[in-house]
Amino acid sequence: MRLRVLVLTVSCLACSPAVKPFPDGFLFGASIAGFQVDMGCPTLPAAQCEDRRSDWYQLLTNRAQVSPAVAAHFTWDPPSSAPGHWELYEQDFARAKDELGLGALRLSIEWSRVFPNATDGLEGAALEAAASREALDRYHAMFASLRARGLTPMVTLNHYTLPVWIHDGLACHQDLATCTNRGWLDPARLHREIAKYAGFVAKEFGAEVDLWATLNEPFAVVIPGYLQPGKDRVNPPAVSLRFDEARQVAIAMIEGHARMYDAVRANDLVDADGNGKPAEIGIVYPIAPALPKNPERAIDRRGAENVFYLNNQLFLDGVINGTMDANIDGKPDGPPRDDLVGRCDWLGINYYSRVKVVGTETPSFPQFSALSTFDPFSLELWDDTPQGLFDAISWAKGRYARPMYISETGVDAAPDAERTASWLVRYLTVTQRAIHAGADVRGFFFWSLLDNYEWNHGMAMKFGLYAVGADAQKTRTPRSAVGAYRQITRAKDVPLELKQRYPVE
Repeated sequence: MRLRVLVLTVSCLACSPAVKPFPDGFLFGASIAGFQVDMGCPTLPAAQCEDRRSDWYQLLTNRAQVSPAVAAHFTWDPPSSAPGHWELYEQDFARAKDELGLGALRLSIEWSRVFPNATDGLEGAALEAAASREALDRYHAMFASLRARGLTPMVTLNHYTLPVWIHDGLACHQDLATCTNRGWLDPARLHREIAKYAGFVAKEFGAEVDLWATLNEPFAVVIPGYLQPGKDRVNPPAVSLRFDEARQVAIAMIEGHARMYDAVRANDLVDADGNGKPAEIGIVYPIAPALPKNPERAIDRRGAENVFYLNNQLFLDGVINGTMDANIDGKPDGPPRDDLVGRCDWLGINYYSRVKVVGTETPSFPQFSALSTFDPFSLELWDDTPQGLFDAISWAKGRYARPMYISETGVDAAPDAERTASWLVRYLTVTQRAIHAGADVRGFFFWSLLDNYEWNHGMAMKFGLYAVGADAQKTRTPRSAVGAYRQITRAKDVPLELKQRYPVE
């Protein structure tokens, strides 16, 4: 089921009748990610606050060794400019509960904080000894703080970053052929160690966490890491047009999800919230509907179908249905694999934009065989279209039949602070309509609770419900969306007044 089916599912949102409040138990939340919010502590020494053992930190703090073409895509804001959540988490959680009225927070654990040094060959007591007790204690304190406030944690185990001992992002950036610690390009080692990490964390925090996500946005590692690092996003190792490596990494991440799933399932045996399920394990994925730039052109329609398959279906078919398309020709390699199928309890949807596609007569990426009839440089991102979220939910519901969470959606408020409230209200309204059209959506997590270190953009992009000041104390200032979200969480509905102020087109 490709784009044409997706387009046919479009309904007239503007004509939709009034809907009921959100279901009982619906989680209103916000999202953050460790690397993006932890650093920049007001009083803690940098050595305690900064995550200095990740591939992202390594790339970020070695400007002179980054190629000029890639360096041009960074703001090079220092890590100290980040929000300092590692120190200020108590006040951030208090705002989430007391000012926003949220019931959940999505956050991530940094693998490189838990295991700053290599874990190859370590098991049992030796693995326990290799873990950073300081980091574990801080995460326990965070989860205790969340639980004390009635905030359900949704924990992402891997939000892009890898420890430098398993991925030397700088060396691989400089010479991918000769670097030693190759990350996802060494799948046997990566799978073994990331499963070990996931199982350790699940056992350590199983009494505090039930909602787990394995990976965040895998293709945001593949595309800006191995195909097209650019101004929109860079990811280590930040090399260009390495098609074979990109293919290997995509397949390795599908298999890595399954290995992480198995490890969490085997090690989290404590039901933290009393619902009878010790662990519910999913993946967080950015679904982007793809539309032909000109629907009258057959080549644009074909290009849109291919983009949709590559961006969305290829990966999700692997992690949910267990079907692999290793040569990326649009056809499953065979029947569902026993070591992949069934390893996804829920799907987290990150939604930011649709894409519009101009097809090309000459394949842009001949390496993708039958799926090469599109021009990747003509994609139009960041169109503000709530219908796109409705379509993404509808497609996922029809194809995968899994419970869903809107695990991220949000907008950069730098051009206009009012955009945050408008986006929140309109996309929550569309989520509500999707639920009452039969979609099993169980929560909505706005990106982000705080302005954060937005990867190569540093602090230039302002996604937070709270603006973070550049002052030494990292003051938090609520944007207009805070009041709007509070109205919604109190009513467990989007009040008519907000719908009228921010109507869905």
